[in-house]
Amino acid sequence: MKFLKRLLFVPIILSMITFAEAQTRVIAHRGAWKTENLPQNSIASLKHAVDLGCFGSEFDVHMTKDDILVVNHDKDFLGIDIETSTYQELLAKKLPNGENIPTLEEYLKEGLKQKKTRLVLELKTSKISKERTLKSADKAVALVKQLKARKLVDYICFDYDAGLRILELDPKADVAYLNGDKTPAQAKKDGYTGLDYHYSVYRKNPTWIKEAKDLGLTINAWTVNTQEEMSHLIAQNVEFISTDEPELLMEVLAFQPEID
Repeated sequence: MKFLKRLLFVPIILSMITFAEAQTRVIAHRGAWKTENLPQNSIASLKHAVDLGCFGSEFDVHMTKDDILVVNHDKDFLGIDIETSTYQELLAKKLPNGENIPTLEEYLKEGLKQKKTRLVLELKTSKISKERTLKSADKAVALVKQLKARKLVDYICFDYDAGLRILELDPKADVAYLNGDKTPAQAKKDGYTGLDYHYSVYRKNPTWIKEAKDLGLTINAWTVNTQEEMSHLIAQNVEFISTDEPELLMEVLAFQPEID
């Protein structure tokens, strides 16, 4: 019953708050999938994130054996290893809603049908080699440019060198680092535009949010699914929160006291 009430309450929340103007903005982690029981990283979960009015929708990108970029979180797609399989081999299985594994091109083209929800591209690290990670970065940036999607796409990555490669290829790109092992000063020095760390990293390093802000870096926290942790981060005026519970975060934001 509580869950149902929350779903019914979301339209009211959307009418109460303009998320483009909120101090903290909602990033749907792997799309908005949980409440509607949609596959993560599916086209359907992207569409739902857009329908909810999320500021951004995050998704994960791997490269197949034949160098096709595909959207999926795990290194395997329903038991098929992505990096050692061709794209055609991945088509042997479908997501529970009937979708094929999306290519990055398909995913971006769907995202480009609108202009309000940003597309947060997480470049996954190759388990085979650094060279393949960097090649994935090259191909992703080239595709984003080809589709004229640069103004809508942000990049995040765990591999520090991959982020530097993206910045080399597109100096105007917004690129945030995920791994949590670099200080704000180091990330800024190397050209990163933001930090995107697990919320526990900020707990362990309580000065980093202020330091990052003073340096002009953006701050995102992942993956934040409780009201308590959402409120803690909002109180520190972080720019973005990635969550599997975008509707809950919208509720929390709607009733959060304004921050001076």
